[in-house]
Amino acid sequence: MSDKRDDDGPAQYASPPCFMHELDPDYQMPLSDWTDVRRWRKAERERLIGARLAVSADARAAMSQRIAEGLDMLVGKVAGLMVSLYWPFRGEPDLRGFMASINARGGRTALPVVIEKGRPLVFRAYAPGDRLEKGVWNIPIPAEGDPVLPDIVISPVVGIDPSNYRLGYGGGFYDRTLAAMSFRPLVIGVGYELQRIPTIYPQPHDIPMTKVVTEAAGA
Repeated sequence: MSDKRDDDGPAQYASPPCFMHELDPDYQMPLSDWTDVRRWRKAERERLIGARLAVSADARAAMSQRIAEGLDMLVGKVAGLMVSLYWPFRGEPDLRGFMASINARGGRTALPVVIEKGRPLVFRAYAPGDRLEKGVWNIPIPAEGDPVLPDIVISPVVGIDPSNYRLGYGGGFYDRTLAAMSFRPLVIGVGYELQRIPTIYPQPHDIPMTKVVTEAAGA
């Protein structure tokens, strides 16, 4: 997952750059300088969030339901599993109903918590009805609770490329978190088909997701 760290480093490619013109006729020459990549990521992030917010609330709700159905098929039985989700923000798929269903079927759920910039996330157990407080960007987080280790991490994407590298909000939190975990959970990115892009120019520390689920299909 790839909320970008501020580290400098040579740009890599998730998709062969020689075929970019076939994937997107408006695509320009591949970027090799990290300053240019960072500038591109910022602009692409803003474009994709704007496109997501331009979709009507009713349409997003319908797409969120299809994403939840796709997750159900992918995850299967949830009894005994700890699943980390997220609180929807800026037009992200709303999976709070899916979260409630996990708890109703014998699973447990958690939400990510930002402790400090540049540090891994902490996951705290959360079930619908538990007390929340405002976290970073005023996103609700569990007000109390010990850290937990999820078996499955479901993360929203800003952009997603064909190799399952995730363009996030630019903080690098998920990459740091996955790198620091003692075991690798099943990592599922969720988003809309309109968020698919040819590449995010992944860096060596970026970690691809195991699976991606959109309103159309899983990959």
